[in-house]
Amino acid sequence: MSADHHPLLCLHCHPHSYIRIVQHLIERCLLLRMNRDQCIKTLADHASIPPAITLTVWRELLKENTGFFREYYQCFSSKALLRKTYYEGTKVHKKEAMW
Repeated sequence: MSADHHPLLCLHCHPHSYIRIVQHLIERCLLLRMNRDQCIKTLADHASIPPAITLTVWRELLKENTGFFREYYQCFSSKALLRKTYYEGTKVHKKEAMW
């Protein structure tokens, strides 16, 4: 195998295909309910995708799909609020049980 031939797609050799793969991997992360930072770390750790590339593709997806991301982030913030409310309610009940 020659030095200029890569077994996998490369950003420099096949930029369009590489970006499409990154986009697909981001979409998979979204299906797994990851936030942006989790997605960036996962792709860096498991697919050797530089964080700057993932962040750039994420931002472009965000621009193209603002409605989807608004709903996606709202879903996360709603779940976080529910968890916080549940946790605080549990903590209050424990304090009441001590008295």
